[in-house]
Amino acid sequence: MLKNFSLFQTILLSAFGAFAVAAMIIFSVVVGGQRAATIGEVVIWGTLDQAAFTAVLRQLSEEDTRYRSVSYVQIDEAEYEKTLTEALASAQGPDLFIMRHDYAQTHASKIWSIPFETLSQEQFASTFIDGADTFIGSDGVLGVPLTVDPMVLFWNRDSTASAGFAKPPQYWDELFAFGSEATKRSQTNAIERSGVALGEYRNVDHAKDILTLLMLQAGARITARNSAGDLTPTLIARAGDAQAPTESALRFYTDFANPIKTHYSWNRSLPKSQRAFGTGTLALYLGYASEESLIRRINPNLNFAVAPMLQIRDEARLVNAGRVYGMAVPKAAKNPQGALTVAFLLAGAGPSGQISRALGMPSARREVLAQPATGLEELVNKQAILVKTWIDPGPEETDAIFRDMIEGVTSGAAKLSEALQRADRALGEAIRQ
Repeated sequence: MLKNFSLFQTILLSAFGAFAVAAMIIFSVVVGGQRAATIGEVVIWGTLDQAAFTAVLRQLSEEDTRYRSVSYVQIDEAEYEKTLTEALASAQGPDLFIMRHDYAQTHASKIWSIPFETLSQEQFASTFIDGADTFIGSDGVLGVPLTVDPMVLFWNRDSTASAGFAKPPQYWDELFAFGSEATKRSQTNAIERSGVALGEYRNVDHAKDILTLLMLQAGARITARNSAGDLTPTLIARAGDAQAPTESALRFYTDFANPIKTHYSWNRSLPKSQRAFGTGTLALYLGYASEESLIRRINPNLNFAVAPMLQIRDEARLVNAGRVYGMAVPKAAKNPQGALTVAFLLAGAGPSGQISRALGMPSARREVLAQPATGLEELVNKQAILVKTWIDPGPEETDAIFRDMIEGVTSGAAKLSEALQRADRALGEAIRQ
């Protein structure tokens, strides 16, 4: 477990070689038993809520004056990666930036990694949730985990009751009956009200995440490292491997957009799934826990609740999907030592818990998730513990790959096996690039 500043000594020395600066920090903080007067100015960039993050920094600065030199800048999520990439290229970026787990490979060459000699994989695994392991690179840890946003099932109480169900589904196979009963179609088979938004890509929010969740729950891997440590695509079975379950996951997902199926409940002419749920025309919405407050703002009168993510029946191993956010120090940082210090301060049990409560998003730290909680917080924390992730070579590229795979099947342009083979080849190309 990461305690106080015990890792600063080796991390600062080996990662940055700043022997003199690190020695002074270590002496005053660890050996001397007192806090250093300052760590210098540290600017953090991220997409997390400005008001909530700044409020935590202000609260922390009342107890530790070093936080007074730390500032946070929120950048719109739609512009974040472009703005960050351009800033890092021109050495005008932040000292520390918050990185979503699926961008770890994209930014790996631009950030300092913490060598395994100083932060071992065993230490990392015992401190942070399993879903954070995509921050582990080939040469060290790429980011210090901070928060996790797990997927959950939002359900409309009124629509669920009207369909004859007292509670939302727990298992994927229950969606067949639920979709049939909760979906209302016109005499021309046009969908007027939907039970669940699955099957398509463009108007299903988080379509890639939902499909990869199905694959991961079924025991598939989307990418993996070979014996040489190189990342490879694993959407289809290789020679000598057992048949990958990705085809059954793709079939299950796309069948909900097939008009000849009794559980047909979605097509590409409908509005985006989050919007449909917010307006009350969608009974079940698979989304992220952080969307709960947004949905309430969209429709304050919507009678909905949050339930655990669907699982495979009789499967002992429970798996969920989620977005894990970590803090990375760019090689172009003006104050890398101060930035790393701040990263580990914020990832500590106390500050991590404060940030979690302020953002309404679980901590990525096991110690914090193990603390007692009630209501929605308890549910979301339990879902966070189940989060598993996969190494994504580049979210923009793989978004397009999954779109083409799904739409190839729903349009009838490709069979399931053909769509998977094409996606596997495209994924391999994305990795090579």
